[in-house]
Amino acid sequence: MALGRGSALVLLVCFFVLHSELAHAATYTVGGAGGWTFNTVGWPQGKRFRAGDTLVFNYSPRAHNVVAVNKLGYNSCKTPAGAKVYQSGKDQIRLARGQNYFICNFVGHCESGMKIAINAA
Repeated sequence: MALGRGSALVLLVCFFVLHSELAHAATYTVGGAGGWTFNTVGWPQGKRFRAGDTLVFNYSPRAHNVVAVNKLGYNSCKTPAGAKVYQSGKDQIRLARGQNYFICNFVGHCESGMKIAINAA
């Protein structure tokens, strides 16, 4: 079945919208040059994040990890059951629309500011 002009136009518009979203995605290195470490809790301030942006977490996997948690896990510094744990030392995580929470769950690290909360528009 052949597509009519209207259908082809709709497909073309959808392609450009999707391409535009991907073209605007940014990559952020959490903590800047210092990487994912203690007292990064304030790192997101002043930055504008969008759904689809990528966070890069650089750290020593013997010393830290990254855990994607919910708000309760973030506030309590506790890892909820089923939370995704990243341990490569060079993790790349794409942001979902809305609130995104990340902690290090090594003992005492989250409590020492090794956590970030990011709202992606």
